[in-house]
Amino acid sequence: MAFIELFCVAGLGVLVGLLMVQLGGNKEQKRRLDNAFYQLLEAQDSRISLIQLAATAQVSAEVAQEYLERQAKVFSALPDIDEEGNTFYQFPRLNLPKKLNQQDW
Repeated sequence: MAFIELFCVAGLGVLVGLLMVQLGGNKEQKRRLDNAFYQLLEAQDSRISLIQLAATAQVSAEVAQEYLERQAKVFSALPDIDEEGNTFYQFPRLNLPKKLNQQDW
């Protein structure tokens, strides 16, 4: 009986450890997505494509798509298709005050 309890406690410890690693990875991924998103807003005149975000943040397309769709809802971005058939999200223009620069973010 003690062996089963020990096995359950060890298994629970492993699950908690894996959960902590997963949560830490998600925070890092969110930070990379946020940084990439705002860099692209500035560099791409507020037009961002899924592949640009995924490549810049170095995340999977699925993760980038979920993030981009969430941001599009929050900022009321409109999907747009260019002459080559590429889909972009057109976000409101990013007009930073002249005093602010990228280092202040």
